[in-house]
Amino acid sequence: MSRGPRPRWGGPAWGAAVAVPLVFLAVFFAWPVVALVVQGFFADDGAGGRALDLSGFAEVLGQPRTWRVVGQTLAQASVGTVLSVLLGLPGAYLLYRCRFPGRTLARGLVTVPFVLPTVVVGVAFRNLFTPSGPLGWLGWEESFAGVVVALVFFNYAVVVRTVGGLWERLDPRAEQAARALGATPWRAFRTVTLPALGPAIASAASVVFLFCSTAFGVVLVLGGMRYGTIETEIWIRTTQFLDLRAAAVLSVLQLVVVVAALLVSARLRTRRERALHLTSERSGAHLLDLRTARDAVPAAVTVAVVVGLVVFPLAGLVARSFRGPDGGWSFANYAALGTTGGRNALSVTVWEATANSLRIAATATLIAVVVGGLVVLVVSRRPRAPGLRRAVAGLDAVFMLPLGVSAVTVGFGFLITLDRPLGFDVDLRTSGLLVPIAQAVVAIPLVVRTMLPVLRAIDPRLREAAAVLGASPGRVLASVDLSLAARSLGLAVGFAFAVSLGEFGATSFLARPDAATLPVVIFRLIGQPGAENYGMALAASVVLAVLTATVMMVAERMRGDVGGEF
Repeated sequence: MSRGPRPRWGGPAWGAAVAVPLVFLAVFFAWPVVALVVQGFFADDGAGGRALDLSGFAEVLGQPRTWRVVGQTLAQASVGTVLSVLLGLPGAYLLYRCRFPGRTLARGLVTVPFVLPTVVVGVAFRNLFTPSGPLGWLGWEESFAGVVVALVFFNYAVVVRTVGGLWERLDPRAEQAARALGATPWRAFRTVTLPALGPAIASAASVVFLFCSTAFGVVLVLGGMRYGTIETEIWIRTTQFLDLRAAAVLSVLQLVVVVAALLVSARLRTRRERALHLTSERSGAHLLDLRTARDAVPAAVTVAVVVGLVVFPLAGLVARSFRGPDGGWSFANYAALGTTGGRNALSVTVWEATANSLRIAATATLIAVVVGGLVVLVVSRRPRAPGLRRAVAGLDAVFMLPLGVSAVTVGFGFLITLDRPLGFDVDLRTSGLLVPIAQAVVAIPLVVRTMLPVLRAIDPRLREAAAVLGASPGRVLASVDLSLAARSLGLAVGFAFAVSLGEFGATSFLARPDAATLPVVIFRLIGQPGAENYGMALAASVVLAVLTATVMMVAERMRGDVGGEF
């Protein structure tokens, strides 16, 4: 029996849908990254040319500092991943398996840390761990534990959303049957529910490991020189020592880690999507009953984690921002946002930087949604030909690479390649588009991961029925795909805008002093002496946190019960 019309993969429209994202990725990601690596691995040959010189590998890999940084990166990512999963499972159960008033608001609150700028999170936890801070007695300032706690703060939402999305759809009858046969609640969970959640847990863990190993701003602010990662080491070698060869070697090491994590994530994500197809179409959530240990224990753990890990650091940041130089309550830090700081530490005021961030983020979001949307349209299809199916899977994997490659590498690569892109007589380094493009490169994978599961879940018979009734391919796309994916598109826009607002790694290289963004201004204020500048940094962090949180709460509200991986 015929399955009906399928996409015409040889048609010009589908060809353009594939070509545009690939050209964008090649010019604004692959080329800068490869150029930076080549810059580090090729030395002058004395005759005006460049010759391959791999001595940098032996030199950098022979340094104890290199392996110390690699070990710290893997250790921080591993511990952060384990803690995120252990703390996230009770939250996934409470927010997706139980129904209670305010559940949507709670889901949005949990999601906010994931999109908060890394600089803001670094400042928030630094405020807690300084000797004069509320948790200064722990001695976690510039420590391994302090960095790990901040990483868990970021990635808690990834576990909750990824595991919760599957848990919500699990058929409860299997666990009920185990209980009827005499299994205790814990044994029923361990032997029935936990294996069913395995694909989602493994998928979440691989993504969290990837994010933990590439958390640039948090580690730079909290870890200092002692607890840096591969990414911060690339930044130090590039900006402070101009050692491109060492930075190139470290970029290759990071790329190896990233590719391995992406391969594992892609395989586990496939298992998760297959598991979703095997679960019930209806929600298995039940009304929250705090009289039972089954609901009371996860609720208590989740409340403790959210209050202690999410609310407390942010509340501490807000409270400290209202403290004046004399220790009393004051609006002085916010009043100073209209100035350039003590001793003219900035080239623009914080409010001007905020306007720059909003304008740049809007442009970056437009680019990310257009390019990411084209990727989603292509990779959500399942062509019959095995070769095309492999090509589609490869395209999906390729567009995940920017998630893991150092934004510092991308930003510095922009500077050495985009003076004459593709031979055009346009120096993008002086263009206002450079920063939005860099931020879009970072945001595109999140757009894809947010929208792709929704489009893949669309029954292809809907498209076939519309085509049989005479709808053109464009009409099918508009009436079926876009209408069903509208809410996930809103969430993707929210993610892209929030991530662009807080992007720091590439922007720290590319933003001009007279067009600095809010994260760049915050980092500059932290590095300047004086209580006035530090107070302004706290107040500016609160402004940036409120902006990103508002964007995500609105996007979460619009999303309803439809959404993607994050």
